[in-house]
Amino acid sequence: MAEIPQVQTVALVRDLGGPVEFPEDYPVPVPGTNEVLAKILYTGVCQSDLHTKNGTAAGPDGVPLTKLKLPHIGGHEGVGRIVALGPGCGSDLKEGALVGIRFASRICRRCEYCLAGTEQYCLKSTNHLIHEDGSFQKYIALDADYLTLLPDDVDPKVIGPVLCAGVTAYKAVLEANIRAGHWLVVVGAGGGLGHFAVQYAKVLGAQVIGVDAPDKRDFVLGLGATEFVDFVTTDPIQRVREITGLGAHSAVVTASNPKAFLNAVEMLRVGGTLSCVGIPPASTTLQTPICTIVIKGLNIRGNLIGSLKECMEAVDLTRRGLVKPEVKVRPFKDLPAIYEEMERGEISGRIVLEVQ
Repeated sequence: MAEIPQVQTVALVRDLGGPVEFPEDYPVPVPGTNEVLAKILYTGVCQSDLHTKNGTAAGPDGVPLTKLKLPHIGGHEGVGRIVALGPGCGSDLKEGALVGIRFASRICRRCEYCLAGTEQYCLKSTNHLIHEDGSFQKYIALDADYLTLLPDDVDPKVIGPVLCAGVTAYKAVLEANIRAGHWLVVVGAGGGLGHFAVQYAKVLGAQVIGVDAPDKRDFVLGLGATEFVDFVTTDPIQRVREITGLGAHSAVVTASNPKAFLNAVEMLRVGGTLSCVGIPPASTTLQTPICTIVIKGLNIRGNLIGSLKECMEAVDLTRRGLVKPEVKVRPFKDLPAIYEEMERGEISGRIVLEVQ
């Protein structure tokens, strides 16, 4: 095992809205009791990282988050290997084991949500966006009691995005109440979240209608979508109704444009389900009239990532080749350029950084 250095290179944001810097003298953490130290190999880049860096990420009350760890190191789609064990770690943990760095970093394991297997809602939880340094660094300390142990035969280049975008899309599709043969619309089907949602819906037997810009057509159909709707040159509501007759059974919205949510509701049939994933700006509200929700008997579900169990289910679908993340691997220091491309909506699939 190579010697562990005392300092490392990280992608650092000193102030909300500030630039990304790459200091080379950031301390390497020392694993404490029940912690492991992992060397990060690859990490995906999530839209939430961009929102957090810019100071536009919102909490459950819709108010932008301002109380987060500064300086800030983002990243929560990381894959690495354990290089050191802190005191008290169990005998099942070994150096060299492949681990994931997810959004959630620590939970209480005692509250109602943790006991119910919905620990992503634990009120005492911490995460790698707000409370702790994330995977945009070379070394990271992780809670050994809430560790994401990955199978040794997964490809570390592609599995990182499954730990956030993948499990979030998987959860959204599960919450969409679909059955085999149902019509499910994915709005933003060519994006990082959307391209996962298309594939998970296909695995569960849905007929998928992908909605996105015209340049995403071939990509989305290549993922297995039954139909593609171009929202730029056609009326997506009318086109979905033409395809489905009565309207879609469900819609998963991975886009963050407020209009996408209003349109998705109009695409649903009676008793349909709107499964919300994308997060618009903090002040945005759902503009659908309440009478529409009542008269059509609509279901509206929100989705905040998923549990560790659901994460491992999503990982297994990729491991078995049923879901194939579309990733492009780029150098670590491309992160600022990637953020700019995200803001311009130029990215299909997911970008993964090679952390070397």
